[in-house]
Formats: sequence, structure tokens, C-alpha cells
Amino acid sequence: MDKKQKLRSSEWFGGNDKMGFVHRSWLRNQGYPDDYFEGKPVIGICNTWSELTPCNGHLRDFAEVVKRGVLEAGGFPLEFPVMSLGETIMKPTTMLFRNLASMDTEESIRANPLDGIVLLTGCDKTTPSTIMGACSVDLPTIVVPGGPMLSGRFRGEKIGSGSMNWMIKERQEIGGYTTKDIREAEVCVARSIGHCNTMGTASTMATMCEALGLTLPGFSSIPAVDSRKKLHAQLSGRRIVEMVKEDLTLSKILTREAFENAIITNAAVGGSTNLIIHLIAIAGRIGVQLNLEDFDQVGSKVPLLVNLKPSGTYLMEDFFYAGGLPVVMKELRPLLHQRAITVNGKKISDNYDDVTCYERDVIATLDKPFQEKAGIAVLKGNLCENGAVIKPSAATPRLMHHRGEAVVFESMEDYHERIDDPNLEIDENSVIVLKGVGPKGYPGMPEVGNVDLPKKLLAKGITDLVRISDGRMSGTAAGTVILHVSPESTIGGTLALVKNGDMIELNVANRTLHLDVELEELIKRKKEWVAPEPLAKRGYVKMYIDHVEQADKGADLDFLVGGSGSKVERDLH
Repeated sequence: MDKKQKLRSSEWFGGNDKMGFVHRSWLRNQGYPDDYFEGKPVIGICNTWSELTPCNGHLRDFAEVVKRGVLEAGGFPLEFPVMSLGETIMKPTTMLFRNLASMDTEESIRANPLDGIVLLTGCDKTTPSTIMGACSVDLPTIVVPGGPMLSGRFRGEKIGSGSMNWMIKERQEIGGYTTKDIREAEVCVARSIGHCNTMGTASTMATMCEALGLTLPGFSSIPAVDSRKKLHAQLSGRRIVEMVKEDLTLSKILTREAFENAIITNAAVGGSTNLIIHLIAIAGRIGVQLNLEDFDQVGSKVPLLVNLKPSGTYLMEDFFYAGGLPVVMKELRPLLHQRAITVNGKKISDNYDDVTCYERDVIATLDKPFQEKAGIAVLKGNLCENGAVIKPSAATPRLMHHRGEAVVFESMEDYHERIDDPNLEIDENSVIVLKGVGPKGYPGMPEVGNVDLPKKLLAKGITDLVRISDGRMSGTAAGTVILHVSPESTIGGTLALVKNGDMIELNVANRTLHLDVELEELIKRKKEWVAPEPLAKRGYVKMYIDHVEQADKGADLDFLVGGSGSKVERDLH
């Protein structure tokens, strides 16, 4: 650290006046000695541990490991909690609270005497929310991802946590699963600490962190139970102290080139469509211009190199044994911005020299990929003027160009009430249209876009239909599912005007999604359309509905875009 560099924490601890006394004195009840307040970088360990967030249930232990590293490097670690978001527990959706958790993170960092930050993350929204909050303060920051669970094992079958969710109805209706079978599978699918073991959103966001340069190389692929996870956590504790001395802030790492690297990497691993909304929101906080179209222009032609569920066969544990993300990053070198700086202070091109692939059936080469042009496709058309997205690697090829009649559900309640009605007019050529599940409409834009098919179609062996909504889809799910339709139906987007029997044409190759209804008829329907009443009249949810931006803008709150920096002008006395 430059001798002229003044630690931010010294504004709290450096004075020998009344306020210096106040700030130091109450921390003394923890037994800290004098030298902790005399020039040691104070490292905030932002912990998303919660017993209500199963994926993050081990992060309390990880915090202690990180502290060891901080102490070894001469830092002063102080752990603090922030709102945790349990994907599998919270109603109506954790996405509703991502922005609230980001506010918690941002203000906790800014208000306290912290020089550097370690983010302990895991479950889907805990990663983007904490990064968003940290970006708005812009201190040196490193991410410690909690890691995936071990592979699920059930009666000789390897099953993926998360992906199994979307198979339950089919297994019950066709496979004859009993209640006893379900209960047994519940335990077998989630048999260790950690987050989902597929390339779902949690693994995608961890991968994104490494591709952005926010984690130590190789960290994102390691299973939660592997001792190397704690090793990397301890090394991260050491490294953040050095980052403070180097003044290596988030804005120096999160450049436009870093975001493009993340888009390219996401395509190569078959990552979640949720990355789009989170990456745009993070870019908005750090001041990098990133648009929905960038995901198509930068990433859509990238080949699929990883054979993982839901786009492939294997699970995250297999990915790690095959060499993990380092192998992918080495393969992607010709496509990446190689001079992008990472948290270890090195260029991303220098981090993956000494890596080996141990299983080419799991990780392919760039010249012999599992699938060509597998990245996210961004659709435009009169049904989605501001865009919609589809994940080609998880879709059914024959449905990528499809024309069919709309079967419309006005809400999730309408869907649940009618989807298994034997008299529902629906067949293998139909297009399911689900309304009212966008950012404002649900509210919170839940992961319901990949709705289950009717029992009568499952009984015929039909396992996929084109499905369209203004909602999201779990990264663990597959199917020909069009998501993030913008503008959403609740604010009067064209999706709100679709009726049963309307013809819809999807053409992924041409990037179009078209509602085959005359403009005059759409104008007439729009005049007759009545906006639904907001679902909240008070509290955070009302604030969310009033201020949330549309999916193509990252669904952040409009007044949170950008940052306030780390300076706090006024003291508490």
C-alpha cells in the first residue's frame, strides 16, 4: 500500500478525539487489541448465510475460513449479515427481493468502516444482489462462491437438483411415482451442502463471477464439500487485503470487456437466461453500457462446450473432475478479451495456462463443440417490441421455427385452474401464452415460464411445447421457452392483447416472434384493455411495483441505477 494512501476505515478509527473514542470503544467489548485500529485494512465479510437459504447453509463456516486468510495477510476482518434470498423457500419469488437485498448490501458497506469486501454467495439471487450493492459503493471486492452440491443419486440414476423439479409431474403421471418415491428422491437429489448441481442459475452466477474476474481462478467449479473450496476461501481472505493495498476496486475490474467475457462464457457453458437480467443490472450499477442486444451480438454464435444439465447430460461435480471452468476459459481464449484484469491482479489470459481437460465427453474443444451457435438468442417482433429471449441449447430443435395457435392463460391462477382440464383445447402444435408474470405483474417476475404441460399431452409422450411469457425460467429447466417478453402484459404490452386461437410464429434463426393479428385489430383490443389493479398498496412491494424497470433493462429499481460511492459526509454525533 502506498504510504500516502489513506484507509477509508481511518475516518472512523484514526482520530484521538471524541468520535475516534466512540467508534473504537464499543468494538473493544469484543477484545480487539490496539493494533487492530492502527492502519490494518478493515475487511467486511458480507455473509448471506441463513437457515432459510439451504444453498447457503454452510457459509457461516466459510466466513471463519475467510477470516483466517484476512488475519494472515494483516487485515482486520469484520463479518456482517445481509438479507439472504432462499430460492426454494421464499414466496412469491426471490426476484422480488433481489433489489432490496442489493440495497441492504450497499448501505451496510457504505455506512461502516470498511476498506475491502468479501461477498459470500451461493443461491441464485445472493450473488447478483450483493454484487449490485457492492458496485454502487465501488470498494475492492472479491467473491467467494459457496459451490454446488454433489451429484444426486436415486436408484441407480444420476439426477440433478433443480432439474428434477421439472420432471416430477411427468414422473408421477407417466412413471407412476408414489409419495414414498418422491420423499426418497427428495433426499437423494440434495445429498450435500451447496447450491444446485446443474448449470442452473446458481452455478451460472458463480461462473459469471469468475468470467468477470471477481473470483480467484478455478474457484467457481469446486463442489461445496471439497476441501479445495475452503482453501480458495482462505486465499481469498488473503487476497482482499492485498487488493485494498493496490486500490483494485470493482470499477477497475468490471469493464465493458469483462462483461463481454461473461456473455461469451455463459454461452459456452450453457448458462441460465437469468444471467441476462442480472448482468444488465450489475452493469447499470457500475456504469457500463450493456444492452439486451449485446447478448445476441456477442454471445449467440459461441458454441456449447459443456455437456451439463439442463443442456446436456452431466452435473457440476463431473464438470469439476473434468477440469472445470479453467478448461473452458483456456478453450475460449481466441474469443475472449484477454487483457481484462481479474481480482488476482493478473490478466485473464494469464490465469489459465496450466490446465488440463480430463474428460472430453464433459468439456469439448472449440473446434469440436457439442453444439454450434448455442448462445442466448434475442427475439424481436410485434409481440415483444423491446425484446424476448430463448436458450437454444435447452430447446427442442424442431420447435425453433414453429407456427401455432395460442392457448392463453391470463394469470398463474388461471393456468393452475385449467391446464389439466380434459376439455382444454390444446395439442402438440399449440403455443402456451402466460400473462401477468412480469416484473410489475406478479410482482417480481417469477421462474414460471417453463410451465408444466397438460396431463393429457404428457400421457401421449409429448414433453415440449412452445411457451411464451413475460416471466423467467429456472436455469435448471429446459424447453422451447420464450422468456422476458418486454413490455410486459401488465403495463399493456402486446402480450396483454393475445387471445385464444391467435396464430403466433416463432423463428429463432430470424430472431422473430410475431403475433399474426392485423394492426387495426390490435389497436381495437388495446382500447378495450383494462390495466389490472396493483397487487400491493404499501411497503417495499409497492415501491418495487412503482419503480421496477422492465426485463430488457435488468429489472432494477430506476432510482438504484448507478452508485453513490463510498464517501459518508456526516458522522453520528
